[in-house]
Amino acid sequence: MKKLLILSGKGGTGKTTTASAFIYFSHASAFADCDVDAPNLHLVVQAAGQEEHQDYIGSQKARIHPQQCVRCGFCAQVCRFEAIRREGTTFSVDPYSCEGCGVCTLVCPQQAITLSPDVAGRLTLVRGERTFSTATLKMGRGNSGKLVSQVKQNLFQNAPHAPLAIIDGSPGIGCPVISSVSGVDLALIVAEPSLSGFSDLERLIRTAAGLRVQTAVCVNKYDLSLELTEQIEDFCRRSGIPFLGRIPYDPTVSEAINQGKSLPQLGGPACGALEEIYHKAAALLEQGP
Repeated sequence: MKKLLILSGKGGTGKTTTASAFIYFSHASAFADCDVDAPNLHLVVQAAGQEEHQDYIGSQKARIHPQQCVRCGFCAQVCRFEAIRREGTTFSVDPYSCEGCGVCTLVCPQQAITLSPDVAGRLTLVRGERTFSTATLKMGRGNSGKLVSQVKQNLFQNAPHAPLAIIDGSPGIGCPVISSVSGVDLALIVAEPSLSGFSDLERLIRTAAGLRVQTAVCVNKYDLSLELTEQIEDFCRRSGIPFLGRIPYDPTVSEAINQGKSLPQLGGPACGALEEIYHKAAALLEQGP
């Protein structure tokens, strides 16, 4: 199985639009959405089949047992995250602030506090003619890198014979992105022609290089700044990174999103540019690093 990952330095750059178009062009039977903080690939790419859901257990959270608590307040005094709140004569734990460090359980003289597993999100797997893996992280929860790894593992285990897997990665360069990049054959970075977009691109390239993953670049809405687009192309040329093409600003993209469709279903200039970029990316995949 060849694994093609679509990345961007931030949300809204065109990563999901690109991923959904590539799924359409390639007739991919295996794909995943690793943007677990805000998954949206399912809105424009439908995967019919049996849905399987699984709770994702993140870090532990503290819990105060009121029948054992003598309201001494030691736990609140030592909690550096201010996660233990006093309400009248009772103490409770704010799950959004608790980091599960366990200090409160050590200082409680009545052993009235325990750590318990916290359901931090939900994994979803759709199996039918095509296999789709995704997940949703609960608000205020961490460990999203681990959840991304589980999303990918679910896809690879349940579609072992698929020739190509297309992965809509997480935005940015943090833990979810590192988990998205690990083990893929090619990471296509969708950049935007802005100063921040250029900076994001450079950081993403360094991140992927540290994980020894081949990268390629395309620029979305290139005509918003021809000067910066040319600077990005020049940077790729000097760095030996394949530059696969330019995507023009196209109102049809917004129309497709509003209709819940993949861009190739409506066509347009951006669609034509994306199809050329897809074929170049597929050729890179076949060549290997």
